Amino acid sequence: MNGWIVAAAAVLAGGGAAALWGVTTGSLPRRAVAQNLTTSVVCPVLLLLAQGYGRTSYVDLALLAALLGPIGTLVFARLLADDLAGGGPGAWVLTWAAAALGAGVVVALCVAGGPGGAMVKLLVIGALLIGGNLVASRSLSGGFREVRGD
Repeated sequence: MNGWIVAAAAVLAGGGAAALWGVTTGSLPRRAVAQNLTTSVVCPVLLLLAQGYGRTSYVDLALLAALLGPIGTLVFARLLADDLAGGGPGAWVLTWAAAALGAGVVVALCVAGGPGGAMVKLLVIGALLIGGNLVASRSLSGGFREVRGD
């Protein structure tokens, strides 16, 4: 067991507990935010586990999660638009914390791995994770009114 695996376990425990709390105690908008948080936690965990175990296939799973997670949240936001119309939960602190976590993990792995093709893939994952999280969180909080036609 090394530091990367311990960091992955700590991130998974903290983020998983926050997501589980949001799903079990919250209203529909809070549950949607917790679903978005799950993606924002799983992706950095997969990246940390990839470094800890030396398995590059975990990086591909993180890329897939960073791409499809926010898309799933946007689908939920569109399908639940009537329920979220009153203004969703204000989760900007959580959103920025998840974005900072993703950025920190990507930067740490870029420093550990050095320059090369793997670094480019990590930077793409980081951009997808952070950008997708911000867009999905804005859509859940009632943003993008011009798209809804309000």
